[in-house]
Amino acid sequence: RFWGAMTEVKREVFGQMPTEEGGGVVEKFVLKSDSVKVEILSLGCIIAALETKGRDGKFSDVVLGFDTLEGYTRKHPFFGAVVGRVANRIAKGRFTVNGKEYQLFLNNGPNSLHGGARGFDKVLWTPQVLPNGICFFRLSPDGEEGYPGDLKVWVTYTLSGRELAINYRAQTSKTTPVNLTNHAYFNLAGQGSQDIYDHEISVEADSYLPVDDTKIPTGEVAAVQGTSFDLRQPVELGKHLQKFRLDGFDHNFCLQQVQARRLVARACHPPTGRTMEVHTTQPGIQFYTGNNLDGSLKGKGGIGYPKHSAFCLETQNWPDAVNKPHFPNVLLQPGEEYNHTTWLVFNTA
Repeated sequence: RFWGAMTEVKREVFGQMPTEEGGGVVEKFVLKSDSVKVEILSLGCIIAALETKGRDGKFSDVVLGFDTLEGYTRKHPFFGAVVGRVANRIAKGRFTVNGKEYQLFLNNGPNSLHGGARGFDKVLWTPQVLPNGICFFRLSPDGEEGYPGDLKVWVTYTLSGRELAINYRAQTSKTTPVNLTNHAYFNLAGQGSQDIYDHEISVEADSYLPVDDTKIPTGEVAAVQGTSFDLRQPVELGKHLQKFRLDGFDHNFCLQQVQARRLVARACHPPTGRTMEVHTTQPGIQFYTGNNLDGSLKGKGGIGYPKHSAFCLETQNWPDAVNKPHFPNVLLQPGEEYNHTTWLVFNTA
């Protein structure tokens, strides 16, 4: 074996689901390399903690979340979870496939968000331990949350050195929209830090999707050039929001549409030297700056999470693609396989 190349995988009991949620034991899986330690729950495939080294060699946990299962079983904004069947928003929760109209639960104003009332984030998954990671499986039955088809889903987390890979696979018995992502909230200063204004962010996108006042894309694919959405060169977030008088970001950035791994975004926290790169095979990435956090949720160590205290970089298909024929295809057909990977690479600058 090569020294430093090994990943350690441990499992332990994290808690018991409430009876009204069907009971069941929630397990926690700890993946550890010499530079990253990540804790993942069998509930919602949630990344509950992710520790990475700063310039000083000290580990800090850089994702928002809770110390106990109770936090995750109450209402929270999808901290660390895998969201699906369809991440992001579907206008009016409605779509038509093969001439049949489907109506989903509306859980975000007039729209359906992140899979509905009880999406992939709120259910127990079946784990299988791998030498360097963990694979979670579930069958989403035909009609669950209003979606067609039995959908088999596998989410695999593997850690090697500084790199956490998240692979999503799915197969269906009927044509259905599928769009899976992980909704981790990051603060590279360490979770519980008050804001992300001193972070530098860049996103490799020439265009983005303008949205209406319910956050549904208008259908226009707009150039970032000359706008506040031009993040092709790193910007210091606080100064950038101030300069453009922005309340924050909650937008899909349009990436090159190639099914190959490429670097799509980078976050850097100069004071600690922590950096995170996002590589993916996906056609879009939602950059969200925690605009809806308001300090009311008490996270790890009982610390409140105020507005702009974290950011999300959610690799995905474009929002409402099921209702926008000119957006990348979001429909999975029987006999096909949905297969996407996102890689998070942690370093120190």
